[in-house]
Amino acid sequence: MEQPLRRDWFFEQRDGSCRLMASFATKLSESSPAWRQIVAPVAEWVSGVLWSTFKQHRRKLPPTHLTQSHRRDAKGKPHLHISPLPRPPRLCRTCGRQVTRGYGRCGSCKVAVCTKELVKAAEKGRLAAHTLQAEKKRGETRRRHAAALRAWRPSDHPAWLSEEAYRQNVQPQLKKVTIPVIRAALNVSKQYATNIRSGKLIPHSRHWQALARLIGIGSPLEKCQ
Repeated sequence: MEQPLRRDWFFEQRDGSCRLMASFATKLSESSPAWRQIVAPVAEWVSGVLWSTFKQHRRKLPPTHLTQSHRRDAKGKPHLHISPLPRPPRLCRTCGRQVTRGYGRCGSCKVAVCTKELVKAAEKGRLAAHTLQAEKKRGETRRRHAAALRAWRPSDHPAWLSEEAYRQNVQPQLKKVTIPVIRAALNVSKQYATNIRSGKLIPHSRHWQALARLIGIGSPLEKCQ
């Protein structure tokens, strides 16, 4: 047989046993001579290995009823050649279609499975984001940032470091600074630091001077240089 197994070749009984349909059983019976020729040498080789483990039988050889190897040796005929078994085709674990070696599913089935996994992961993420521990952590972060805003005075902000100066002189240079360094300097989350470094968002003006120091700008003279 040169085709993969199909579901309609089998049926399950009420007791859980699996039976073969008549058409499939006929095909198997037609291939039995070929299987006999392939399996017989292997079966006799296994019996020989087991036979050799008994001390009283080591001087004798086990019978070879399947391949008649002893008679072939006596008559000077060659032994039966053990044909290598064909490698089974790589089939999709879901629909049974043939797929490229190295893959477990075809493209359409893989998309469906990955979609289900993403939905499950999103549900777990939503549940994890609403735990008491997560809510407590978010509350502490909000309180910390609110306290920092109350403590910050706009009069302490240098006049030369305007939003335009930040966009032109500071933000482009942040690509040279690592995200952990930005997080430590501003005491912000990894995602927030990543967005600042990439330029996706402009941070609060109280952070501009700290970011300018990270790239070596601390005064108008250094800014111009």
